[in-house]
Amino acid sequence: MQVYNYGKIISDGDDRMSYGAQTMAEPIKRVIMRRPGESLKQADPAKWHYGPTFDAARAIEQYAAFADMVAASGAEILWFEDKGDGLADAMFTHDPSLATVHGAILLNMGKPLRRDEVAGHEAVYTAAGVPILGRLSGDATVEGGDCVWVDEKTLVVGRGVRSNAEGIAQLRDILAPHGVEVLSFDLPLWQGEEACLHLMSVISPLADKLALVYAPLLPAPFYQLLKARGYTLIEAPEDEFMASNGLNLNVLPLKPNDVVAVAGFDKTKALMEEAGCRVQTFEADALCIACEGGPTCLTRPIWRG
Repeated sequence: MQVYNYGKIISDGDDRMSYGAQTMAEPIKRVIMRRPGESLKQADPAKWHYGPTFDAARAIEQYAAFADMVAASGAEILWFEDKGDGLADAMFTHDPSLATVHGAILLNMGKPLRRDEVAGHEAVYTAAGVPILGRLSGDATVEGGDCVWVDEKTLVVGRGVRSNAEGIAQLRDILAPHGVEVLSFDLPLWQGEEACLHLMSVISPLADKLALVYAPLLPAPFYQLLKARGYTLIEAPEDEFMASNGLNLNVLPLKPNDVVAVAGFDKTKALMEEAGCRVQTFEADALCIACEGGPTCLTRPIWRG
């Protein structure tokens, strides 16, 4: 017999919950991931805005090392398979959907080349028994990289080149009946429309009320909100932020204070360790640095807790 609470399965005979991720750092129990394969091998770097260190074969090897770290945490990985569909960026599974305790929300990608990824996420959710709470429609866009749960009842969305006002309004309408407040703060253009700046390009939660940030690009009202909510903010070094195009800041918590980061940014790593974090790193120059997406981007947690 299944017992439900706020839309998630609390017990289904084997004491396993099913979904719910209205937190950024609690232990990952279930996650959508996609191994890069033929679609990445066939990708035109200029078309996809990949940098000079891009190497598909090496990127695939680097991804495998990262996936091993996620699997070793005990998380159940739901694979969105690459069957040569041409969706090179689909390995960044964080963006096309959002998981709540009430079900999944299918987003609408601001990058036109990524629009077809949403259908793949819907198929994964359906196969996993996760209901669809809602979906964005029309010209509305929101990408998961712009969404940060400040707490379980407060979602902040960065409005920028990938997430627009209509998308944020539709997301607010979906979540309001469930007591979730959706706040929006404007993002700077920074390096232009092609090299997108997500809200999560400038903040990575590491534990409850602990986050790594790059303060100069953080919306001031969001910074003030975090401070008012009692957050401790670790400021990432500017030189490493610039050298990595922000990827030193893109850190995935497997559980509170236990994170995965891109290798090569020792000052950032040391700051997290000084704050009490265990930091695992993996080589990612051909994958994350080149393709502009880090460890967080490579995962869509659908159950944390």
